[in-house]
Amino acid sequence: MTLQISDDNRVRTLLLNRPEALNAFNQELYLATATALRDAAEDPDVAVVLITGAGRAFSAGNDLKEMQAGIADGSLTTEGSHFTTMIDALTDLPKPLICAVNGVGLGIGTTILGYADLVFMSSTARLKCPFTSLGVAPEAASSYLLPQLIGRQNAAWLLLSSEWVDAAEAQRMGIAWKVCEPDDLLPEARRHAEILASRSIPSLVAVKKTIVEPYRAEIAAATQRENAHFQELLGGAANAAALAEFTGQSTVGQTNA
Repeated sequence: MTLQISDDNRVRTLLLNRPEALNAFNQELYLATATALRDAAEDPDVAVVLITGAGRAFSAGNDLKEMQAGIADGSLTTEGSHFTTMIDALTDLPKPLICAVNGVGLGIGTTILGYADLVFMSSTARLKCPFTSLGVAPEAASSYLLPQLIGRQNAAWLLLSSEWVDAAEAQRMGIAWKVCEPDDLLPEARRHAEILASRSIPSLVAVKKTIVEPYRAEIAAATQRENAHFQELLGGAANAAALAEFTGQSTVGQTNA
């Protein structure tokens, strides 16, 4: 099961559960996560959604082996991917979303945080947006959401450099709200989730809507721009070389972006 779902005190926890692949998102996990987010949105007994990862990673991003295979057979497009299905579900989620980053977050493992209302990070976790090292464009409206969240220069460094950012720096930038010792991460994230979940759900929804609504059109526009650039660069010389180097040197389960 690529995604484990559990409920406790009106908090629905989504556990990314591909530890052998560092919780990299394949099409199955994208769809499962999107479906779980939609279900949580409609469930009157769910007030808050919490996302975290199994094992030593939060998420290593897109499954690059699946990406390379999709490029080779022509099946991979931004329009046909369940990546888009999940991003739509994140954008539409009317209830508070908390992310507990337990380990490395690459690519979507970082850009998903732009949709979170609260982000908790383990002190040992790290983030990276490796788009330029893979020869592709940004994703998940990160070109809009990250500057809004952490400022233009911090976002520029994350999106342009393909360098790691540790938990302390992520908190300084503003992408992480709280940094916790590894053993304290989930208890702290759950404690805050349960505080929110004790409140009126219609009130939580109203507050989130008033925060998010001004950004919805910009998220859609950024996504359209990113998808066009991503599709243009996907399979190009820089992308093909990066994927070939990755698949030639990696072992199964080591993924990126």
